[in-house]
Amino acid sequence: MADRLIIVHPMDPRGVKVGGIETHVRQLLRRAPAEVMPLLIGVDDRGDLPVGKVSEIEFGGRRIGFLPVAFVPAEQQAETARSILKSNTVRFIAGFLRHLPRLRQLARQGRASVEVERYEIAWLARMLGRPMVLVIHNDVGDATKQDSLTKYIWRVTKASEWLAYRLASHVFTVTERLRDRVLAMAPAAGPRTEVLTVSIDTELFSVAPFDTDEGVLRVAYAGRLETVKDPELMFAVAAALDRKLGGRFEFHYAGSSDPARWPGFSAIEHCMVRHGALRTEEMAALMKRMHVGMLTSHWEGMPCFMLESLSTGRPFAGVHLPQFDKVVRDRWHGRMMDRRETVAESAEAWADEIVDLWEDVRAGRVEPARLHEAVQPFSVRRQLGRLFQVHAALAGGGRVAAPERPAATLVAAGPRKG
Repeated sequence: MADRLIIVHPMDPRGVKVGGIETHVRQLLRRAPAEVMPLLIGVDDRGDLPVGKVSEIEFGGRRIGFLPVAFVPAEQQAETARSILKSNTVRFIAGFLRHLPRLRQLARQGRASVEVERYEIAWLARMLGRPMVLVIHNDVGDATKQDSLTKYIWRVTKASEWLAYRLASHVFTVTERLRDRVLAMAPAAGPRTEVLTVSIDTELFSVAPFDTDEGVLRVAYAGRLETVKDPELMFAVAAALDRKLGGRFEFHYAGSSDPARWPGFSAIEHCMVRHGALRTEEMAALMKRMHVGMLTSHWEGMPCFMLESLSTGRPFAGVHLPQFDKVVRDRWHGRMMDRRETVAESAEAWADEIVDLWEDVRAGRVEPARLHEAVQPFSVRRQLGRLFQVHAALAGGGRVAAPERPAATLVAAGPRKG
């Protein structure tokens, strides 16, 4: 019998729910070794599968097992829940517990390991009775900047984070900062904690030449529009770009959030192109038509969207966060910028930098192949091998020690203007 890799996450692999975690889960399902049978315990967002039973479905060119424990329509997952009972996570937890006897029975069949991506459901995954790998994509950060119910149950969230570290057989974090957080909160987890940044499918997000014939700058952002992503600054930068470029500008948004709930939307409604939530293949096709990928977040782990932009050969423009230094060099792979005193001041300064970047693109000074090369260390071929190695060892009843921590390496610095 093949080893079973059980992934516990409230999503439908066939759906269009996007984010770093969902991207990672889909990569696992696509790239799991041939001798491993992936099983996702998630939610059905179409209503066409039996709840509480394993359905074999086609995904990414292979057969996988999918066991939804609840039916949550896609449109209800699109926006942040405003009450506990409507929370996608709570509905998933309730369904998981309802079907727990069946889930435990499945987990006991043959060799298996479990992976979970979120603190608050790690205890559920551990109830399957198999060794559990915890993959941490981001921390809970500043509660005041979150739209989710996390900010209302802050103490519970902190407790679930601590418990997750204690329960995990092995812990991966996507940044050194997150690893240090684990060590500070749960020192005993140190020997089984290591850094594994998010991965990018460099074959799917292949490099493409720029098309600048129309003279219209196309800037893209993909993901949810919530406070932590700072839509106010994002929209202000877009409005400033539209003004500075005399209307020869488009802001492309890929995601299921409603931009109209943010005050700055009215100023850019005429130049925003809304694509809705896109599947991975659709996102790769969209980025080949863009010129710049933009992020304005207050904090991130290692965002998949940034890696996807660079892999396609599109420069990054946005906030400077410490972990981005592992991938991006300012004026070599795009523009990394700091916030000014006010949103208006930041928007003006950032827009000026992006206009300058656009001039570089049009003049042929930005080489797509160079940007694509910057993300090669994060390719799924290089990254996921270690993760699958850990799962195989744990499924076989062994223990896994974290490798020695190498000295941090940065992308070679490129030339700067001025």
